[in-house]
Amino acid sequence: MSSIDKKSQSNLTRPGFEAALFALTLDRALPSPLHVQLCDGLRALLLRGGDLAGLALPPSRLLAAELSVSRMTVTTAYDQLTAEGYLTARRGSGTFVAADLPHLAPAPAPTAQPAPPPADWQLFQTGLPDQALFPHRQWARQMDRAWRAPEPALLGRPDPFGWMPLRRAIAAHLGAWRGLECRGEQVVITGGAWDGVDILTRALFSGPQQIALEDPGWASLHHAVRDAGHSPLPLRIDADGFDPAQIPAGTAAAIVTPSRHYPTGRPMPLPRRLALLDWAQATGALVVEDDYDSEFRYQGQPLPALTGLDQQGRTIYMGSFSKLLSSALRLGYLVLPEGGIAAVRAYLERRGARASLAPQPALAGFMDSGDFATHLRRMRRSYARRQTVLLEALTPLSAWLDLSPDPSGMHLCLPLRPALLRHTTDAAISEAGRATGLRIGALSRHAVLPDALQALLLGYSGFDEDRLRQGAARLCDLIETLTRTGSEARQSPRPPARDG
Repeated sequence: MSSIDKKSQSNLTRPGFEAALFALTLDRALPSPLHVQLCDGLRALLLRGGDLAGLALPPSRLLAAELSVSRMTVTTAYDQLTAEGYLTARRGSGTFVAADLPHLAPAPAPTAQPAPPPADWQLFQTGLPDQALFPHRQWARQMDRAWRAPEPALLGRPDPFGWMPLRRAIAAHLGAWRGLECRGEQVVITGGAWDGVDILTRALFSGPQQIALEDPGWASLHHAVRDAGHSPLPLRIDADGFDPAQIPAGTAAAIVTPSRHYPTGRPMPLPRRLALLDWAQATGALVVEDDYDSEFRYQGQPLPALTGLDQQGRTIYMGSFSKLLSSALRLGYLVLPEGGIAAVRAYLERRGARASLAPQPALAGFMDSGDFATHLRRMRRSYARRQTVLLEALTPLSAWLDLSPDPSGMHLCLPLRPALLRHTTDAAISEAGRATGLRIGALSRHAVLPDALQALLLGYSGFDEDRLRQGAARLCDLIETLTRTGSEARQSPRPPARDG
């Protein structure tokens, strides 16, 4: 726990604040992480009050050097206090004490354990954002601002495309993070990915159509396409992801994950992207780009969106907030080409919108304030550390699994090596894991076509580093048991054949 002078609790002067900040002591022997200790100590100093509004904090490199910690420790603490409203970050200028500090009680004692994930979350379950990192206080403030005295437009007949300030905020986010230039008028707020697919497949096609899907891929997509009266066509991916050369004549659309194929994580290279756009242009087909978690890229900038390359208006972009913020926030969005706006609006005017209006103004404020971008950067740093921890803990399995790191995403896809395939399958490991409380995904279960690829899917984003290490140890024991059992079964003599 950070050490703060307990003898004097009077309001701090500005020089006194800086002196107290550099005097903080972080103890590596304590179970609480260093960034939590720093965050608690800095928050305690801010709550002592005084004329601190607008005060510039030391640069992260300087404070890290003074406290003998890594720069990441300081930036993580700064990001947390920014999310809570104590600090503000100004691009190119630094980090400052907020003008109106939240006069709230300090956070719980640092010795308290972080809130565990929901009871129905099982270790290694994929697609789960860490709810302990969610800036609840900041979100509650945005909800309060939106609904304490709501704008008249919020109380009138809602636009079936969603709340326009949120649509504009999404357009701005996509321009900054995904290199996708679009207008708020092109954005449709949905109730999630399933709702987005349902809208597109019902609004843009006049009759039953054949729609190409990646194999392996998102299993629920087949059901969504069938529910809308269309025929899903699974096409096996290769090392470069979806291959447009496989698409047969008469296919009306393709739904793909080019930035990070789900669930293998393979990106689609530029030649394939251009070939896919050429196919859509030549045949009059549509391409739906499902961009489900590309903001979480740990090496370099996120890959540009496929839709940003489209100059002919044949591509529809689909995104979701469930993995970026919370699985409980059932909000997603579509970015339509200009030529598709009228048909989708006519359909939604008849059907009505499924996306709840209640969180939309709060999410718009959250994004416009910069808190959303801060939250994404914080999660990106945390998830990168967790992936590294998990891979290190799985090192004993390097002879059985391909432990190559993934430059992005929220889960690992670890192919089974031939030595392990001689003993077992990904589905068998998945079943055995369920019996021990591990939610290990099997890549083969995401495939419809025969001879499916064999790999384990391990989600790491929703679980802290200690739980990941514990889960990795259990997985190591599990695979050791399966391989030993398989070897013994092959070595045991066969019973003699019965006479007659």
